Amino acid sequence: MTLSALDSRVRVLAAPGERHDEILTPAALDFVGRLAEAFGERRSDLLTERRRQAVRLAAGSPLDFPLATAAIRADATWRVAPPAPGLADRRVEITGPPTPATAGQAAACGADVWMADFEDATAPTWQNIVAGQLCLRDVTGRAGRRPTLMVRPRGRHLDEEHLRWAGRPVPAALVDFGLYFFHCAHRQIEAGQGPYFYLPKLENRYEARLWNDVFVLAQDLLGIPRGTVRATALIETITAAFEMDEILHELREHSAGLNAGRWDYLFSLIKTFGHRTDFLLPDREGITMTAPFMRACTELLVRTCHRRGAHAIGAMSAEAPGPQAAARQAGQAAVRRDKEREAEDGFDGSWIAHPDLAPVCRAAFDAVLGDAPHQLARTRQDVEVTARDLLSVRRIGGRPTPQGVRGDIAVALRYYAAWIGGRGSVVLDGLTEDAATAEIARTQVWQWLRHRVVDRAEVLRLLDAEAAALRAEDPGAAVDEARALFERTALAVELPLFFTPDAYRAHLVRPAADD
Repeated sequence: MTLSALDSRVRVLAAPGERHDEILTPAALDFVGRLAEAFGERRSDLLTERRRQAVRLAAGSPLDFPLATAAIRADATWRVAPPAPGLADRRVEITGPPTPATAGQAAACGADVWMADFEDATAPTWQNIVAGQLCLRDVTGRAGRRPTLMVRPRGRHLDEEHLRWAGRPVPAALVDFGLYFFHCAHRQIEAGQGPYFYLPKLENRYEARLWNDVFVLAQDLLGIPRGTVRATALIETITAAFEMDEILHELREHSAGLNAGRWDYLFSLIKTFGHRTDFLLPDREGITMTAPFMRACTELLVRTCHRRGAHAIGAMSAEAPGPQAAARQAGQAAVRRDKEREAEDGFDGSWIAHPDLAPVCRAAFDAVLGDAPHQLARTRQDVEVTARDLLSVRRIGGRPTPQGVRGDIAVALRYYAAWIGGRGSVVLDGLTEDAATAEIARTQVWQWLRHRVVDRAEVLRLLDAEAAALRAEDPGAAVDEARALFERTALAVELPLFFTPDAYRAHLVRPAADD
């Protein structure tokens, strides 16, 4: 099917903005509509299955490596596609929202990859979404450009309320993917690279299969050879950790490897098993990547990726070096230890959030990789990970400290206020906070309240104190709205699966006046 044969059925409900017509062209909207038509129902079915799986696990159903796919895991012969142009050497990857400022920082710091993030680092106001697409269109198509651009669309659970197809909101992931792919895929190919992506919050092989089918149709519609798209899947849910081989297998002609999530992985663990006392987590600062269950996940990830010829990318370092020399040195030392451990474990690269950390990350990987672009040859056959290893949370479990409780409340409240105000990435107390860290912060408070290891009255007192402090720090902040959002998402009896859908509809949807 050609684009000329498509019928324009996507309606824009938002008011027009500067240069919006460059992105929201009839042909681009047709393309997004075709994706929504082809995959909208499957996406809904997969979200339903997520909820069913959550109910089964909460009822005591065991979580284990699937028996149905044992043959895929046992077959040592299959491999993913070889690294695509611009994705062979990925030792330093920097993440951030799709803005000109972030693009400039990524280029100036010498990173190998810039992951332009529509998900955790972007508050999805309509202006931010379209401006992000304009930014990517402006920076693509430059021959031999570094860093290599990868785009992370929003998660499958989110809708884009400003675009409607068949009377329903268009899935946000298809909007972010579709607009970028339509406008930039050919430009990237002509420049010697390609349309590359990060895939967030996958929970199983079926969700990876859906993305693979999206890639196939998108390439066919624009006359692009299959296999040109490449995507790195984030392992940031506990269920995906049990299906790493399967996710790579589903994506294999389009795969660019796996990434080890950090905060979203802990967030997923609480959502899945937060009702169980043996999964009670301590302060988030005390849950490092060396915790036994986290280390089991990362070592399994390296082994799985390298066995299949895929890159293994390490976890985010969120430190944001400040002006004080002692704090900067301590933060950089912590990042250096983290990246040295990852490089020694076999990772091929890792994430940073701040450009000043690029030299630290590069030095750690240079020391292990030398002139080699990666270490795919290290297959880590010494690694053996069981389901029990991935779920051995009790070994680091414990009660939170008063400082940890207050810290989580402070982070969630301040991030909510920033997000409502249109900022998806903020620096708080020397750390770059985004939606993932806000999620772990609010779910930890919920878990501690559920198991009565913190007192509800004390949480409310701390919430009052932090709200007053935020009001004094920033008189223009949406403190009341942020507080109400915290109460709905952290203090309710039942834990909302994500804070973003409710907050998006309540605060960020701005339809045109005549709609």
